[in-house]
Amino acid sequence: MRAALSDTSTKKQPKAEAGRSSSFVDLGRALRYLRPYLLPFAGAFISLLAVTGATLVSPQFIRLLIDRGLPHYQAVAGQPHVTVLVDGSWKWIIITSSALVGVAIVRGVFNFLQGYLAEKASQGVAFDLRNVLFSKLQNLSFSYHDQVQTGQLMTRMTSDVEYVRTFAGQGLLTLLSSVFTLVGTLIVLFVLDVRLGGVSFAMVPLTLAIFAVLVTRVFPLFRRIQQRLGGLNTILQENLAGVTVVKAFTREPYEYARYDAANQDLLVENLKVITAISVAFPVIFLVANLANLAVVWYGGGLVIGGNLSLGTLVAFSTYLAFLLMPIFQLGFTSQTMSRAGASSARVFEVLDAESEVRDRPGAKSLGRIEGRVAFDHVSFRYAGQDKNILDDVSFTVEPGETVALVGTTGSGKSTLINLIPRFYDVREGAVKIDDVDIRDVTLSSLRSNIGIALQESTLFGGSLRENIAFGRPDATLDEIRAAAKAAQADDFIASFPDGYDTVVGERGVTLSGGQRQRVSIARTLLVNPRILLLDDATSSVDAGTEYRMQQALDGLMEGRTSLVIAHRVSTVRRANRILVLDGGTLVADGTHDELLESSPLYGEIVDSQLDRSIAPAALSVDEETAP
Repeated sequence: MRAALSDTSTKKQPKAEAGRSSSFVDLGRALRYLRPYLLPFAGAFISLLAVTGATLVSPQFIRLLIDRGLPHYQAVAGQPHVTVLVDGSWKWIIITSSALVGVAIVRGVFNFLQGYLAEKASQGVAFDLRNVLFSKLQNLSFSYHDQVQTGQLMTRMTSDVEYVRTFAGQGLLTLLSSVFTLVGTLIVLFVLDVRLGGVSFAMVPLTLAIFAVLVTRVFPLFRRIQQRLGGLNTILQENLAGVTVVKAFTREPYEYARYDAANQDLLVENLKVITAISVAFPVIFLVANLANLAVVWYGGGLVIGGNLSLGTLVAFSTYLAFLLMPIFQLGFTSQTMSRAGASSARVFEVLDAESEVRDRPGAKSLGRIEGRVAFDHVSFRYAGQDKNILDDVSFTVEPGETVALVGTTGSGKSTLINLIPRFYDVREGAVKIDDVDIRDVTLSSLRSNIGIALQESTLFGGSLRENIAFGRPDATLDEIRAAAKAAQADDFIASFPDGYDTVVGERGVTLSGGQRQRVSIARTLLVNPRILLLDDATSSVDAGTEYRMQQALDGLMEGRTSLVIAHRVSTVRRANRILVLDGGTLVADGTHDELLESSPLYGEIVDSQLDRSIAPAALSVDEETAP
């Protein structure tokens, strides 16, 4: 496809990357994916309430243990220098100790339920997000993929979804837990002693203000971190896919330096986040310690004066720790929420992207076609370019006719092929099949009538049988073998120990280029299309195999409309007509012999570009014999 080998610098972020509304709005949209998992999330929430309740009640048993169970000296009210010994009670020791053990068991059980159910719900969110993202990417037009880096899309599918998942589960529950614990603790503090409650509450607004500043500073940093990570993944993906090229040109040092620079950018952004957090939390700890000191100082005076029991002061000090805990949790959750918000925005940049090529309202099924293909004053340019790749191109290919496309490099041959199945939509004019504008029919019905074999043969992980049957998963083995024989692939497939069940490596790397092309042609032939689009589909095979494949293709193209991009004289001479493109315009149309006489450009192309390496191909078609 176009731009397959283009530099990644030509690819951009999705347009929405530059400026969106609040990312926390996107986070709210992401949390809607919790709806199918409300039952486990509700169970986690109820467990959270139970844990919070158990946490808040435990200091009361400590207060009773000290004030009623243990012997202690207590000041006489109104006489601060007079104390009396209060006897302990085994009864209260047993009651409070048993209660504390029970509270611990309850907290343990509900902590487990909370964690398990929250994780179950969040994994469901991640599952659905990954599926909807993959489906969206499958349906976005080629123009979108031409502009967006593959590494960025991979980061959205993996890292960004994982950050959203983390917040949708434990992160959201931790936020709720912090709020409930904070509010519940403040209520208990004021109930225990209004004076000490006021002293404790004084630190809350200051601490929350520090966290607000922290969130404001780190949120854009998390967004940049994900962008840097996407860039790093892009370099990694390119190098893994192009490792042969890197090694062939001994560019390992250069590629390492490029990766190292991107990794350094990611490190810098991460260090900025760490710096902001490292500054904020010591300040918060200082405020908390000062508040604890004030409570101990003031509360100790009340105990000495007989105006407060020792157990109440200890319980109050414990509640003060409980007050600090949710505040710290809010701090850590704010980081999780900021990161999830940034990731949600990046996820919805993809989900909100508009596909330029889609079914029009009221589009009809194309149905069975004769195969007439017409370009009616077609002009086209790729997104982001200011010059047409095709300019006012018009021609008609009759049903069953074979037309070869030749032209100078960049003349628009592949672009013309890509417009027929609507990989892209024309800017001006119309492409018609059987006199019907292809934009007025459904994409599925259009493409089901078209078979495509590209110069770059893409195979998928799986068996050779599955790859050939990719367009017709229900095809029988006999049908698959018939297509493979026609594509001259059956012999080499039969030579493998596992035959058609042989598993090919990633992208078919265990096969030669010619073998991959033959499998690709077999895959195209199996769908029995009315229109064949061949983009130099025999370029990677040897002379003998190319001859046999061409003989097979001649028979298979009979009765089908075929458009062939070719770089060999043998291919173009077999065509009924030849279209010559130059600079995006159609400059000549005729047979091989006609064009040799009438088109100087075609003569130059024959002499300089078309491959004459196959000896039989240099002869007339009737004189050619199999090698």
